[in-house]
Amino acid sequence: MENFNMTKHTSFYAIGLSYKKADAKVRGKFSLDAKAKSTLLMQAEAEGIESLIVTSTCNRTEIYGFANHPYQLIKLLCENSQGTVEEFQEVAYIYKNQDAVSHMFRVGTGLDSQILGDFEIISQLKIAFIQSKSNGLVNSFMERLLNSVIQASKKIKTDTEISTGATSVSFASVQYIIRNVEDIANKNILLFGTGKIGRNTCENLVKHTKHDHITLINRTKDKAEKLAQKLDLIVKDYADLQLELQKADIVVVATGAQNPTIDKAILNLKKPLLILDLSIPKNVNENVQDIEGVTLIHLDHLSQITDETLENRKLHIPAAEAIIDEIKEEFTAWTKNRKFAPTIQALKEKLNAIKESELNAQRKKNSNFDEEQAELISNKIIQKITNHFVNHLKDGDSMDEGIEWIEKVFQLEQEKSFF
Repeated sequence: MENFNMTKHTSFYAIGLSYKKADAKVRGKFSLDAKAKSTLLMQAEAEGIESLIVTSTCNRTEIYGFANHPYQLIKLLCENSQGTVEEFQEVAYIYKNQDAVSHMFRVGTGLDSQILGDFEIISQLKIAFIQSKSNGLVNSFMERLLNSVIQASKKIKTDTEISTGATSVSFASVQYIIRNVEDIANKNILLFGTGKIGRNTCENLVKHTKHDHITLINRTKDKAEKLAQKLDLIVKDYADLQLELQKADIVVVATGAQNPTIDKAILNLKKPLLILDLSIPKNVNENVQDIEGVTLIHLDHLSQITDETLENRKLHIPAAEAIIDEIKEEFTAWTKNRKFAPTIQALKEKLNAIKESELNAQRKKNSNFDEEQAELISNKIIQKITNHFVNHLKDGDSMDEGIEWIEKVFQLEQEKSFF
């Protein structure tokens, strides 16, 4: 396995948890809002971590970074979320070096997404990179890796059909409503929360149900008004939430709150109510199901909806993986070059020092010494020697042993590379 060391004691890790083993409740405990991410990055910088990025979406929370031990990154996550180390250990994954690189490629290209081919995560990785860079937490390895993942994501989206067809959570929500609610045209629909998922769900509702009698409520009213103006819908004040819940037949909750915003205490119902909670952490308290006639559907259930579109997407996985392998190979080659570059540079400096010493001796001995010719020939010899060593390190089975041998024979001293 290629070892992407920054120094002799640190390695590249990917640690986190996702929908695969962690349910919505656990993912909610480890979710990080903007403030928590910012605090985590500042703490990482203070603790001397060289490079790190952190993402937190409804389906996963992850940290990619260099550390002496993965616990350094796990500690950062647990100290800035509601989750404990014990809970993390039950559902988490830890990848190291090449495995961590491969994991980022699969995540960033939608192959590890809850809905295959969902490319929303690449935007999250870009945002995470920008935040880390502003905190001085991005080294050349991380920058090159993310750029390679972005390149693979774009190529897969362009060259394969793995992202064709609508299979997003917002689309799945609308499909659920269509399949399970009769006479939709005469139902009152309330959308609470107009973030990205809320907006997408609302647009899908209008598009696929031809239903324009939808009421929007958002804590920040102007955001709801912008969406309402675009789709010609109704906006109500946040203070009217309890009243509008009583009127609704269908409620879609997509807020970004860290705690439940709807529970049975504010529901005073006189008719059945379908609630779709698209939030992580959950924004609808499970106790609403104590009320007769209430049906609560969460994000995880909607994400399990499979259809012909998803089955067709699976056919394009091999083509996507081939693209990843190609670009990942280029990245690995780059890391190898970066790894031995300081040694080769130190070797050149050593040979040049030997050359200068010999040329000085010849100048003193020979009054007709052709300095220009000697300089030209000796430089060519140095270049040929270093090229031989470069080719040996590229093609050899053990680069670390080769580097160590060169450093020992030529008594080289130089700063270690990031790799």
